[in-house]
Amino acid sequence: MYRDFSSGHTSSKSLINEGSRRVKMESLVSKYITIASVVAAYWVISISMVFVNKYLLSSEDVKLNAPLFVTWFQCLITVLMCALLSVGGQMFPDKIKFPSLKIEPKLLRATLPLSIIFVCMITFNNLCLKFIGVAFYFVGRSLTTVFNVVFTYMMLQQTTSGKALLCCGVIIAGFFMGVDQEGASGTLSIIGVVFGVLASASVALNAIYTKKVLPLVDNNVWRLTLYNNINACILFTPLMIVFGEVQEIYHFPLLQSLNFWNWMIISGVFGFAIGYVTGLQIQVTSPLTHNISGTAKACAQTILACIYYHDIKTNLWWVSNAVVLLGSGGYTEVKRQEMKKQHIESQAAAIKLEEIAIEFEDSKKPLI
Repeated sequence: MYRDFSSGHTSSKSLINEGSRRVKMESLVSKYITIASVVAAYWVISISMVFVNKYLLSSEDVKLNAPLFVTWFQCLITVLMCALLSVGGQMFPDKIKFPSLKIEPKLLRATLPLSIIFVCMITFNNLCLKFIGVAFYFVGRSLTTVFNVVFTYMMLQQTTSGKALLCCGVIIAGFFMGVDQEGASGTLSIIGVVFGVLASASVALNAIYTKKVLPLVDNNVWRLTLYNNINACILFTPLMIVFGEVQEIYHFPLLQSLNFWNWMIISGVFGFAIGYVTGLQIQVTSPLTHNISGTAKACAQTILACIYYHDIKTNLWWVSNAVVLLGSGGYTEVKRQEMKKQHIESQAAAIKLEEIAIEFEDSKKPLI
């Protein structure tokens, strides 16, 4: 007796395919949720850190004229957080994923040049924020890309394409337009702009030197973070003495205020967290997507600052922000296209080499 199993087989196959599609869809949705969560965390932590630092550096409530001390304390918190997480990772390896960190004097000395640039970077960033408003912070520090191109050529002899240079020109035009319009609004701080330019140069130098120094610490970002911040704590100590901040702190009326120290600790935790979420965002997306996210975040930060501080800006001021945003976005897109082209060319070269190798092997075979 003949039995037709074809309908049952087809039904089972369709169920398997449907289940496979559902699993893939759920996996994709899960991936999108992870990316959205990480990007959101980066935005929240980064924007919150800027506002908290602004509060500590130039708030009427705090009135602490000791930016180096604030920066030193943030570095100290980062060192303590690294140490705590390292111990926690050893005690609870299943719950806390953090590398074991050892302090080697030889590596402290080896990372010192980078640490000096790191100290300059975070100091100029905070000094820039002290003297200019949060709304202008994006434009004030917008020359990082330009300095990156300049230093890459000077130090690494790497040239930049004409399209990328054009985008840098747009950024420079937006920067000067922004400075002009900040002056028209009556809120321009020349010293703040100078610190912004120095911060941009330091950020670009820090990126280049980080690539050079990372192999010394086995390409472990957390080890480099630890050494950088230990060196920074040491370097900031004489600077605080020279610039008279020790006396300023000693006579500070809120030194015994629990609220003040709470804000200081929060700023330090944010300083540590931004390093983590920045690396995480690059990991779940890509370096280029991270740049796009950072630029979009800066735009949102500017709008929030204007709303929070009730800043009234001219139309041209907003145009200057849009020009800088356009130049930065354009530069990122040009670099993306160049990387894609380079990847395709390298793949084609690899395939060509493989074909030549196969032809060479075939030519060595004896004719039958």
